[in-house]
Amino acid sequence: MSSTWLWLLVAVIAAVWFVPRLFFVSAESARAHLQQGAVLVDVRTPEEYRGGHLPNAINIALEELTARLPARVPDRNQAVLLYCLSGARSGLARRQLKQLGYANVFNLGSYPRARRIVTASTR
Repeated sequence: MSSTWLWLLVAVIAAVWFVPRLFFVSAESARAHLQQGAVLVDVRTPEEYRGGHLPNAINIALEELTARLPARVPDRNQAVLLYCLSGARSGLARRQLKQLGYANVFNLGSYPRARRIVTASTR
């Protein structure tokens, strides 16, 4: 019985760790989009953004995204890379923008992950 619980625990931990990451854009794909002029959007609050953000990122909080992004990115085929603190809000933002008709919207995930990707693409 204890080995069953151990396997169940391992499966739950694996699901919690890996499943959300399946919805993040790969680092290679994100770098390619950045090199082709993708728009980088930080969907955190302005306070979080002021605490540190990626170079060239525009800040549009998740709550304002559907109202403000179309003015900043009118071309719905333009690649848009989203990030936030953990990847959860940027995942929600991706879904919202897909519903608005944006075709090339990608979730970079967390700020630390996005920073690693963007920093590597500028070297």
